[in-house]
Amino acid sequence: MIVRRKLSVALATAALATGLLTAAGPASAKPAGPASAKPAGQAAAECGVRSDGKLWCGNRAGAKGYEHRSYSSAVRGPLNTSFSWFACWGPGDYHGGGNNIWYWTQLDNGQWGNVPAVDVYTSVDPAPGLRQC
Repeated sequence: MIVRRKLSVALATAALATGLLTAAGPASAKPAGPASAKPAGQAAAECGVRSDGKLWCGNRAGAKGYEHRSYSSAVRGPLNTSFSWFACWGPGDYHGGGNNIWYWTQLDNGQWGNVPAVDVYTSVDPAPGLRQC
């Protein structure tokens, strides 16, 4: 009876783990909303401040960079790539990520802009070790 119970628990655990992996979908899935603002797996071990002092991290492809740390300011351009660097962070408007942290970077069109943290796949905001602007 004990062996049967252990086998049942092991099979249930494996089925649950497989179901969770399947439900997570591809790593490029778009955020569903505030509760899951940063997709599981996007805050990868690769995300962190390197020796150059910049945060290198995954981000939402197509994220917009704004002139100021506010959605009401002018859009300076996009981040078309899904992995970028960020020079520093600062407080601004609250966004769907549940905080008011924005990251400063050079956008893919060469302009500089502020990207809301909801679009940068860090595990915590502001990213540890990154300087404040």
